[in-house]
Amino acid sequence: MGSRLRKNPERPFNVFFEATCPVNKDKDPGVRLQFPEDFGDEESCQTLSKFCFPYDIQRAREGVAVQHFTFVLTDLEGCQRFGFCRLTGSTQTCLCILSHLPWFEVFYKYLNTLADHIKREQTNEMKAILTALYKEPMPLTAESITLQMIPYFVAPDSRSLPSIPENRNLTELIVAVDVTNLLQLYASMLFERRILIFACKLSTLTSCVHALGALLYPMHWQHIFIPVLPPHLLDYCCAPMPYLIGVHSSLAEKVRSRGLEEVVVLNVDTNTLENPFNDLKKIPSDVASELKLCLKRQAVSAGCGVSQAFLKAQSALFGGYKDALQNQKGGEICFNKDLFLEHKSPSMRQFLQSAIHLQFFKQFIDGRLDILKTGKVPGDLFEEEILNCETTGKNKSYQQLVGNLKKGGGALILNMKSKTNIRMNNFCVFQTKGIKSRLKNKALNETHAIQRGESVSYHCAQSDCLQNRLPITRHYGMPRPRRPGHQLSGTRGKSTTTGGDTWNSETSEQVVKLEKDKEQEEEESMLCDLEEMDLLGEIFDTLSTRSSLDRGLLYGTRSLDLFGPDSDDYITKIFANLGSL
Repeated sequence: MGSRLRKNPERPFNVFFEATCPVNKDKDPGVRLQFPEDFGDEESCQTLSKFCFPYDIQRAREGVAVQHFTFVLTDLEGCQRFGFCRLTGSTQTCLCILSHLPWFEVFYKYLNTLADHIKREQTNEMKAILTALYKEPMPLTAESITLQMIPYFVAPDSRSLPSIPENRNLTELIVAVDVTNLLQLYASMLFERRILIFACKLSTLTSCVHALGALLYPMHWQHIFIPVLPPHLLDYCCAPMPYLIGVHSSLAEKVRSRGLEEVVVLNVDTNTLENPFNDLKKIPSDVASELKLCLKRQAVSAGCGVSQAFLKAQSALFGGYKDALQNQKGGEICFNKDLFLEHKSPSMRQFLQSAIHLQFFKQFIDGRLDILKTGKVPGDLFEEEILNCETTGKNKSYQQLVGNLKKGGGALILNMKSKTNIRMNNFCVFQTKGIKSRLKNKALNETHAIQRGESVSYHCAQSDCLQNRLPITRHYGMPRPRRPGHQLSGTRGKSTTTGGDTWNSETSEQVVKLEKDKEQEEEESMLCDLEEMDLLGEIFDTLSTRSSLDRGLLYGTRSLDLFGPDSDDYITKIFANLGSL
C-alpha cells in the first residue's frame, strides 16, 4: 500500500451535514441538516460532528469570521476520508462534507455556495446542488464539473506538483514557517519521528499538516496522520509510534501536561521549533545544502519551485532504487538492499542504511514492484526527475572542479607569483652575465687598440665619463633626447704611442665617432633589456599590497616609467659594480 487514497470512489462525496457548537464541553455538538438523509455509515454524523469543533470551546469562542479546515479519518483498509469544514465564528455553526477525494479548493468553494443558500433560507436550491454533485459520475480527474446553478468546478490534476498560490496548503506552510524550521521538519519526517504542530487558526493548522505530508512525494506518511485533533482524542499524543498531528493552541497546555518525550514540536504562531533530534545533519550535506539554497530562492516565488526542490531532494536520496532491482530465476523482480547501498558516499550510505527500514520507503518499494509485475513502467514525476538527474549528473565533475578552483584561487595566485619570481631571478642573472661578457669584450678591444697605438688616457677618460653619467629617463609618448657631444681631450695630441705609428686627424675623428656610436648602441640595448625585465616585474608588483619602501618585494602601485627619481642611486651603484668587473 503506497498511497492512502481510495482508488475509484463510487461518488464525489459521502455525506453533508451542518453541526452546531455545544454549549459546554460535556455535551456533543448538534446536527441540523444532513444529506442524504438515509446516510448510515459506521461513523454517524453525531460522531463526525465532534471533529467540527476541535478546540476548547470555553477558551476560543472568538476568532476568525470564517475558517476552512480539514480533518482526516482512516478506515480499516487504511484509506483516508477527508472532512472539509466551513466554520462560522458568529453563528458557531460548521458545514462539513465528507469525501475520499482530496479536492481542497473545490469543496471549500462548494461549501461557500451552500452557505449562501442556507443564509438565504433557499433549501430547495441547496438540495438541488447537493443532488447534482452526489449523482455526478466518477472519475472527474482534471475535468470541469458542470453542475446545475453552478458554472463550473475544476478538479485538481493529481499528476502535477502543488504550486503557490494555487495550492492553499503549501502557501500557508511557506508563509508561516521559515526555511530553517522547514528543513528540520522535513528531516524529522524522513526519520519518522513523532511530530506535533500547534496553531491558533484551524485553517493554518490543517494546511501546514497536509502540506508537510505532501513533501514526501512520491512517498506517503504511513503512520498516524491527524491534521487536527479533537479534545476527546488528546491521548493520541502519547502514542509510542510515529505520528503527524495538529492541535489547536487552546489545547496546548493539556497536551504538554501529559509529559511528552522525544517529540518534535512546532508552534506555527511563533515559528519556533522544539527538536530533541539532529536529523538534518544525518542527511547528506550536498543534498541538504542544495535543498536549502533552492528553498531560499523559491520561497517567495509563485509556481511549483518549492515542490520541485523537495522532489529533487527525494530523487537524490532515493532515485538509486532502480539500480537495486533484480530479476530472479522465475522472472520475478525483487529489490536488493545490498546493491542499493553499493557505490554510495559514506554519508549517503549511512542515511540509506536507516531509510531502508522505514515504513514509507518499504511501502514505496512495494508499490513500484507491484507496477513492474503488471508489465508496466512507472512514469510519474519522480521517475522523470531521476532521468533529469542522470542527464545533468555528467556535468557534476566539471562543477566540482570549478568550485575547487574558486575555493583555492588564493593558493593558485600565490603559486603563480612564486614561480614568476623564480623565473625573474634567473632572468636577471642571465642578463648580468651578458653585461659582464660585453664589458670583457670591450676591455679586450681597448687592449688591442693600445697595441695599435691608441691613447690610453683617452679611453680611460671616455669610460669614466660613461660610468659616472646618469642614464636619460625614457618616457612613454616622448622622443628620447639626444646625448651631448663629447669634447676631445686636449692631451690627445700629446698621447704616448707604441710602435712609432701616428694617425692623422681625419682618421682619428672617424674612428672615435664609430666607437661612440657603437658604445651608445650597446648602452641603449642594455637599458632596453633592463626596461623589459623591469616592466614585467611591475605588472606583478600591482598584485601585492606591500609597502613601496621595501625594495625587491611586490607592492601595490608604482609608475611604469623605467626609472623614477628615487632610482638614481640604485642605477649608479649597478653601473659602478659592473664597471669594477
